[in-house]
Amino acid sequence: MSGFTRRKVLIAGLVGGGLVVGWFLRPRHFPLPLQPGPDERAFDAWIKIATDGVVSVAVPQVEMGQGITTLLPQVVAMELGCDWRQMAVEPAPVSAYYANTVLAARWAEMWLPMAPHLVEDPDDLVTRRWAQDTLFNVTADGTSLAAYEGPARAAAATARALLQQAAAARWGVAWEECTLEAGLVRHEGQSLPLGALVNEAVAFDPPPVPPLQPEPPSEDPSDFPPGADLAYPRLDLPSKVDGSWTFAGDVRVPGLLHAAIRQGPLAARCSLEALDEAQGAKVPGFERVVRGETQGRAWVAVVARNGWAAQTALDKMQPRFRFAGAVDSLEVENALDTALHDGVAQRLFAQGDAALTSGYLPLQSRYEVAPALHATIETASATARIENGVLELWIATQAPEAARKAAAQGAGLDPAQVVLYPMAIGGSFDRRLEVAIAGQVASLAREMDKPVQLTWSRGEELRAGFPRTPVVAVMAARPDTEGSIGAWRARIAVPATAREFGRRMFGGDTPAEAIAAAAGEGDRLAIEGAVPLYAIPHVAIDHVPARIALPTGRLRGNAHGYTAFFNECFVDEMAHRAGHEPLSYRMAMLGGQPRLAECLQRVSALAQWDGGADQSGQGVACHAIGGGFIAAIASARRSDAGVRVEKLSAVVDIGRIVNADIARQQIEGGLLFGLGLAFGCTTRFAEGRPDTLTLAPLGLPGLRDAPEIDVEFVVSRADPVDPGELGVAVVAPAVGNALFSATGLRLRRLPFFGEEV
Repeated sequence: MSGFTRRKVLIAGLVGGGLVVGWFLRPRHFPLPLQPGPDERAFDAWIKIATDGVVSVAVPQVEMGQGITTLLPQVVAMELGCDWRQMAVEPAPVSAYYANTVLAARWAEMWLPMAPHLVEDPDDLVTRRWAQDTLFNVTADGTSLAAYEGPARAAAATARALLQQAAAARWGVAWEECTLEAGLVRHEGQSLPLGALVNEAVAFDPPPVPPLQPEPPSEDPSDFPPGADLAYPRLDLPSKVDGSWTFAGDVRVPGLLHAAIRQGPLAARCSLEALDEAQGAKVPGFERVVRGETQGRAWVAVVARNGWAAQTALDKMQPRFRFAGAVDSLEVENALDTALHDGVAQRLFAQGDAALTSGYLPLQSRYEVAPALHATIETASATARIENGVLELWIATQAPEAARKAAAQGAGLDPAQVVLYPMAIGGSFDRRLEVAIAGQVASLAREMDKPVQLTWSRGEELRAGFPRTPVVAVMAARPDTEGSIGAWRARIAVPATAREFGRRMFGGDTPAEAIAAAAGEGDRLAIEGAVPLYAIPHVAIDHVPARIALPTGRLRGNAHGYTAFFNECFVDEMAHRAGHEPLSYRMAMLGGQPRLAECLQRVSALAQWDGGADQSGQGVACHAIGGGFIAAIASARRSDAGVRVEKLSAVVDIGRIVNADIARQQIEGGLLFGLGLAFGCTTRFAEGRPDTLTLAPLGLPGLRDAPEIDVEFVVSRADPVDPGELGVAVVAPAVGNALFSATGLRLRRLPFFGEEV
């Protein structure tokens, strides 16, 4: 790529000084993204109010089960003073108004790898301008409330003030004397509904500072035990229960054709070698074969009049690919092993005396983590239609602007010619951060000159996915004179997986190009969570950037899903070596972490902790992510049928809780997701193909396998933290420590396979 881009201007300004000031400080105005209907009025970019009193809230994050289409409307309802029955929600269009600056700051080293420290503050001008310019509305890493609660509250407070002004003008009183409760503006016995005031309210000038309510939105979980009536039930629940909620695969437009696709294996180079097109053409409903390439990967698709015909014809054609440099599990494992032993480490964290963390340490243990698959229930699906030079795209994606660009490239259009309709996702776990399907379906719509819906089969979903990276680590420690940990060292061999993902998302690299470009780079996000939470005086955390042929991506929990496993199982090993009870051993080192210590104390009572004695089958673990804290105790037993986790108990501190029921759902769901990762969700690769092409062999917990789950929350006024990742991280170490208690075997590889116990 040549010439000046905005990103290059930004980098030049940062290096040279001066230039960035003139360009970044200029005033900016964006078109209002909300289009009100004939009986609606828009209040900022967040709220529309209709004359019948219905309040519609724009949600710029995709709903994928985490409840964001309830949380943000709840924030607005509580701040504005609405009756919950008046609330409605609509997906927000891609717009600079909704730039996710919090996630942009978290991912700083992905999009500005040479100087991430310059843009790690969400409120920094450069961060904000970059997020606005790139229309960065990505849903990931549990940043939705952190990024959008403030703007949504400010918009609601401003709208409340305007409505109060409209009512006050009618009554001839000061607007500050009016209140807005349950959808009515009130003053000394007088009241007016919102809908009667909206036309007048938009004519008033908003106050210079939004008059926020004195208390931010919150619920006390003790007011809503499981089964209790809810003050703010999920807005999406009724339509999901009755089946009327529209997912990407439910989209139907006139003249729609359906497509099935087969992509080449995960390899450095790949091309289509052979295809028995005549056999597929015999299937009733067959229309056409289309060949293409996305991100350097060859593919072939069959378009037909229905989905069955498309998939059946594709299977009959038996496509074969020519490839080189294909992924092989044995080669991946050898590359990780070589890196661990011989690779050049980059020290990404150090404290205390480096000499005390060097050389031989008395206790050293090796841990391994296999690639982890997303195992989404819903496979990828997207619909594209091109009319009058405009591409309409119906897609479920966490990265809408990236999907728009991919679709534009696939159709040979400019991104400005792409209109994206965001669809809800039936569980993503970060799988829908990847947007290859957008380019594929756009290419098919262009070739067919008709609307096309492309749906990946289950096998294709598993073939084409980029799993969470495999990892190998050696944990080493030296006890002090009292048996606590005096020195700690972690040497973690893992690809620069976050930077690799960033190269694909922000740089447009193919998977092979991203692997080559990120090779040898230290990656803090790849070992996030590796710094122990305990008061250990001497600590060293080393990342050995391993180069493997397997492209890797983001997955729920991300690095915390393996760093928590390393740390908490290794702490258990140290406790056992010192002859100390595991929970009290941790408590003695948590003097600087009072919130985590409280979680540990409370979970011991909740689970009736028995000290983790031999054969008890109880194991404890704790972890922290982004200011949220969790402690869990797993209860497991061994039987003739294998190992069963009977109960998971957890105490969680996620700060101020906006919706207690959704918070509980997210913790429970995270615990079950983590249980799936602990016992399955992986596959072997040979010649670039996964061995597993269905969900059945992945060892996912079914209803009969699900343990009893008991969750309690710590009431806190700290900033709210997303609960969706915490449960994922803590399960594997808690279960691993429980299995050690139950069997005497220390399992140091994820997932835990039945033959090992």
